[in-house]
Amino acid sequence: MTLQSKAMVLAAGLGTRLRPLTDLISKPMAPIVNKPVMEHIIDLLIEHGFDEVVCNLHWYPEAIKDYFRDGAKWNIKIHYSYEPELLGTAGGVKKTEAFFENKTFLILSGDALTDINLSELIKFHKIKGGICTLALTEVDDPSQYGVVIMDNDNKITGFQEKPLTGEEKSRLANSGIYVFEPEIFDYIPPGAFYDFGRDLFPKLLELKIPYYGYKHGKYWNDVGSLEQYQQGNFDALEGKIKLTIPGVQINEGIWIGKNCKIEEEVVMIPPLVIGNNCIVKKGAKLYGPIIIGDNTVIDERAIMYRGIKWGSGYIGKDASLIGAIIGYDTKIKSKASILEKAVIGSKSVIEDGIIIHPSVKIMSNAIIENDRLHND
Repeated sequence: MTLQSKAMVLAAGLGTRLRPLTDLISKPMAPIVNKPVMEHIIDLLIEHGFDEVVCNLHWYPEAIKDYFRDGAKWNIKIHYSYEPELLGTAGGVKKTEAFFENKTFLILSGDALTDINLSELIKFHKIKGGICTLALTEVDDPSQYGVVIMDNDNKITGFQEKPLTGEEKSRLANSGIYVFEPEIFDYIPPGAFYDFGRDLFPKLLELKIPYYGYKHGKYWNDVGSLEQYQQGNFDALEGKIKLTIPGVQINEGIWIGKNCKIEEEVVMIPPLVIGNNCIVKKGAKLYGPIIIGDNTVIDERAIMYRGIKWGSGYIGKDASLIGAIIGYDTKIKSKASILEKAVIGSKSVIEDGIIIHPSVKIMSNAIIENDRLHND
């Protein structure tokens, strides 16, 4: 693979729409099939020949730095740019201008899930010769996105922000993946909050500076909501996106991590992935799609159906998790039931027999006991 230009991974956002899952972590660290979503982005960059990236940080920055460090584990150099106050997407890139050494560079969101062909994107950019190229994804519901309008030469001519159904002029959403020429920095003010979509791209149109859109046909999910987060995990399990699922595939659609103990009479219906150092006790029933994070104990006769359980913690005897998402180091005790679309934040405790009703969201560090909510 020919070495590409340098890249930046945007990882400073607050991830508010994923709360309570992002109460105690940054959104790029939210796991997709037991790997941080940002790790899947790093894997994609390496696949396409990048060997050096910079990441901007703000919300829980040490969690990202402690996990990725200098990137040596992935054979890539990772640098960091901390923002005490958020600078916006373009402002954060401007802060790292010296890193790119006056060369063409790539920008990706560290909290989106995609297997876009970055090499083809950069090739398209070079052929068109514009100051930048935006990767675009065709979406079913344009009202949920900012959509991009192009002419027959793929030159961008305008934008619509979340158009009403039936009034959309395009179904092409901005994927948050960009190729830039270094001249772009001339149009971004230093030390100020400045956004690509709200500020920079409209400014380029106003100045009649040509730039282009690249429509790709690969998978893309901005993981912008709890529903999209769950769907991204399930899509990965079902092979709808090209990525690496950790663990050993013991049967079609079943991956098991290291040092796991699966006791007798356990039912496992694929697709599902179980992380490292997990224990699944006698009579437990796992009906996929299921993701179980590292160091989790699933006790006797517990039932999980279409759910996600982050690492550590405990699912008690005869407990039921039906279509729920559970944060890390959370304990669901015996005979508790967590029902469809409920979300439990990290480091929480759901006491014996408690029922968490559909779509209820419980913040992190909560204790649910006798229908009362306590916070540590």
